[in-house]
Amino acid sequence: MQYGLIGEKLSHSFSKEIHEQLAPYTYELCEIARDELRGFLKKRDFKAINVTMPYKKEVIPFLDDISPEAQELQSVNVIVNRNGKLCGYNTDYLGMRDLVMRSGADTVGKKVLILGTGGTARTSALVMKNLGAQEIHLVSREKKNGAITYDEALALHTDAHFIINATPVGMYPNLYNSPINLENFNNLIAVIDAVYNPINTKLVLYAEKMGIHSEGGLYMLVSQAVHAVKIFLDKDIDNKKIDEIYNNILKSKENIVLVGMPCSGKTTVGKILADDLHRELYDLDDEIEARLGCTIAEYFKTHSEKDFRGIEAEISKEISKKNGIVIATGGGVVLREENVEALSANGKIFFIDRDVNSLTPTDSRPLASRAADIENLYKTRYPIYKRVCDFHIDGNLSPHEVAALIREEHLK
Repeated sequence: MQYGLIGEKLSHSFSKEIHEQLAPYTYELCEIARDELRGFLKKRDFKAINVTMPYKKEVIPFLDDISPEAQELQSVNVIVNRNGKLCGYNTDYLGMRDLVMRSGADTVGKKVLILGTGGTARTSALVMKNLGAQEIHLVSREKKNGAITYDEALALHTDAHFIINATPVGMYPNLYNSPINLENFNNLIAVIDAVYNPINTKLVLYAEKMGIHSEGGLYMLVSQAVHAVKIFLDKDIDNKKIDEIYNNILKSKENIVLVGMPCSGKTTVGKILADDLHRELYDLDDEIEARLGCTIAEYFKTHSEKDFRGIEAEISKEISKKNGIVIATGGGVVLREENVEALSANGKIFFIDRDVNSLTPTDSRPLASRAADIENLYKTRYPIYKRVCDFHIDGNLSPHEVAALIREEHLK
């Protein structure tokens, strides 16, 4: 390996795509067990690497030189081999700084709670200190390393202006966890999560629901990578490249989620989009039938709608963990908020709004087998579709025209 990333678990990493858009080298993901780390670094058989959890501190004893920032933070995420001499740097600081500044929120004189006590937490604390924050507290489950507990944060610091998540809580594959409940914090101006997979963590989505500005960790990941490549190759890169690569990665990883009434064309449009964008299509009804071993209509003969919705929720959560796919949902998927949250973790929701008079009853959809059923469902579900969608699409056009509208919005 000449260039790449070392860590313990890397299957969820986006770093390869980012680096290979920035530089003309092959970037490898190299999972290393803890007992293999010493041998790997002693061998020094690489030109430059990134380091991720849990080795950002553990690599330090093997380095010949370390930058002042990395020394202060006791965290290294970049190692360059200069003629056999290993030099360590920290570009996470620059990535977190850029992420905080991207929020546009005023940091001067503010109170900040940083969840976690590891390298990312210490980096976030230094960033906020240098950006003028007045009061900064690390928060941990245990009272250690100068941190306060979560109970203390809730008892004494609900007036915080910023919350930064620097823990792995909410990270793939455990997408549906949040490190803290935001309901008691009435003074927040921004919530920032260093987690980048999923694109929108539960913490980020909840902040948005509360009307609080929030940022996920993808921008930080791209920013620190741009700064790392500058060190790798000893060359200048315009910081405008951060936004360009961020937008490229976001669009490639973001799922296209189609919602709407039964028979509104979700599957047909989904197939067109999948072909045009070279993506996989997941039809949730097909996935459910594969799990059930029978059709949905057959299942409803012996089971309740509540039973069906439970299975639908399980499969929605499983499929939503994937990146860069098209998802055609069943008409009632929006009835459960947990499904909307799951589908929003890695996706944007497009409501295909087809006129109720154009929706044809079908025996394959037990809740929409008669025109009167469809009309009643439409009245109940229409306001929900409008509330949960990111984009409202005219579904009365041809499937190719509908697909073109969705593709245009997705690529903006």
